[in-house]
Amino acid sequence: MLLAGLLLLGGCATTSHAMLGPAMPALSPEQVRIYHEPPARYREIAIVEAASGPFTYGEQNKLDSVMARLRREAASLGANGLLLQGIARGARGGGVNVGVGGGRFGGHTSVGAGVGVDISPTQKHAQGIAIYVEP
Repeated sequence: MLLAGLLLLGGCATTSHAMLGPAMPALSPEQVRIYHEPPARYREIAIVEAASGPFTYGEQNKLDSVMARLRREAASLGANGLLLQGIARGARGGGVNVGVGGGRFGGHTSVGAGVGVDISPTQKHAQGIAIYVEP
């Protein structure tokens, strides 16, 4: 059951968009070309943002994950291009936590302690503009 929960959490990565123009019929993510400079003729469809999964390890895997998510989001809006705006590393909030508690009931005293460790890696975040490049 723990493994199923971890797998479920591993798939929880965020993707969002803010519309700038009308969407078009959806395309395959493989049809979305990444641009670092604006092409000659294009229409803006939406600003898209994505993050790698919380249990994605390795810098290359994080980058591949976030780029695939951006492509899928852009393709779902009918974009055949993505004008990449930036990629950043998310803040890390994990660490080691320790808790201690105690109580007394019916003349008996009990004490308990626990330690929790956060092993999740930092996420990568990326933003781009989903565009339709005119032929």
